[in-house]
Parts: sequence; structure tokens; C-alpha cells
Amino acid sequence: MKIVIIGGTGLIGKKLQALLVQAGHEVVAASPSRGVNAVTGEGLAAALAGADVVVDVSNSPSFEDEPVLRFFTDSTRNLTAAAKAAGVRHLIALSVVGAERLPASGYLRAKVAQETLLREGGVPYSIVRATQFFEFLGAIAESSVVEGAVRVTSARLQPIAADDVAQALADRVSLVPLNGVCEIGGPQALGLDEWMRRWLAASNDHREVVRDDAAPYFGTPLQPSSLVPAGEAWTGSTTLASWLARQAA
Repeated sequence: MKIVIIGGTGLIGKKLQALLVQAGHEVVAASPSRGVNAVTGEGLAAALAGADVVVDVSNSPSFEDEPVLRFFTDSTRNLTAAAKAAGVRHLIALSVVGAERLPASGYLRAKVAQETLLREGGVPYSIVRATQFFEFLGAIAESSVVEGAVRVTSARLQPIAADDVAQALADRVSLVPLNGVCEIGGPQALGLDEWMRRWLAASNDHREVVRDDAAPYFGTPLQPSSLVPAGEAWTGSTTLASWLARQAA
């Protein structure tokens, strides 16, 4: 099959491309640096010509409310129109577990808008919602520092390795379109405060972790289960320990 990856030069895109090439597919890694810009529509028609499946793993360069909304709405409108014109049989998009449960987040409102446009786009689709990545635990810690301590909620987090996200997307390529949503997450759900303790310990970082259930998560208040799958979910096999060992190798 010919598969086009929108955002193909990013973290997930590179990993997904390697898996799909290994499986024998023809893969086009599309991104602005390669002349394909879904936000403006530049290069989309040529990239999607003859494509069987398109996987959108692109992300906004800005997380500010208005720019991120424009990014996901403009890119998704252009992508669904180009995919429909090209006769694409399956459009897969990576989204976020809990997006609809956190309307205070401008980023997640933008992901909900993206999902709505996919449903209305006229192309068979699958939305794959992932939990937070292990790769971003460090950023969570740094964003939560208050007076030298890491102050976070005990709301549960079920982080997943980027490698497992790519594998779940690669598996989905060979399946029929869901015309709906599936969720994926890591093998263990713990309170965010406990994840931060484990992350800091593994990093030899001695800063204190303070549990504060009023502490925001990237500016957004959380409920206990805001960021974990709501029901049945595909589960990755990579634990934090094995992920850390892989980074050190």
C-alpha cells in the first residue's frame, strides 16, 4: 500500500515510517520541510496522489489557544478535502485521551475540533487517542516547579512510549476504518505525583514532589481520571523502567 504520513518527520512520524517500510509499504513522509504543508494545502494533492491510507500525526508549533485551533482546523479541512479528491480509503489521525473532558485546555479544544472535522470530512477514518508520552514526563516536571518543588496533582496518568504509539498506528493501517475512536495507553496508571517521583529519582533529581490536587496540568485543572482511557484500550508493553533503559543504551 501507499501510505502518506502527515507530520512524517516528527517524533511519531519517523518511528511510524520505519515500521511501515519494514512491513513493505510505500511510505511518503510529508512535512513542510519536504514541501507538503497541510495548513496551507501546499503540496497535498501531489503527495496524496495514489495513496491508500493517510496517517496524520502532525502537531502545532504553537500551543496558544488561537494558533493551535487554526492549525488543527485549517490542516484538517485541507487534508480531508485532498484525501477525498484522491480517493484515499482510510484517514487515521492521532489525538489525545481525555480531549473532550478538558474543555479548559485550548490545545484539547483544538483536538476536539479536529476530530469533529474528521467525522464530517467524507473520508473513512479512524481516530486514535493516545495518553501522554513517556518522552514528555520531563516537560511536565519542569512546568510544575513552584518555589523549587514539583507541585502536581494525584490525578491518574497512564503514559505510553512513543514507540508503542507508532506500533499502534502501524497496526491500524492494515485494519478497516473505525469511523470512530479507539484509545491507547501505557501498561500502568498511577497518580501524576507518583510518576513525578519516579521520573525525578531516575533522573537523579532530588527536588521534592508535593501532592496538590488543585495544581493545574499545563494550566488546566484535572479530575482524577481526566487523562486515562475511559474504557477498553490498546495497551503498550513498554514500562517506564524499560523505556529508561532504552534511552540509556
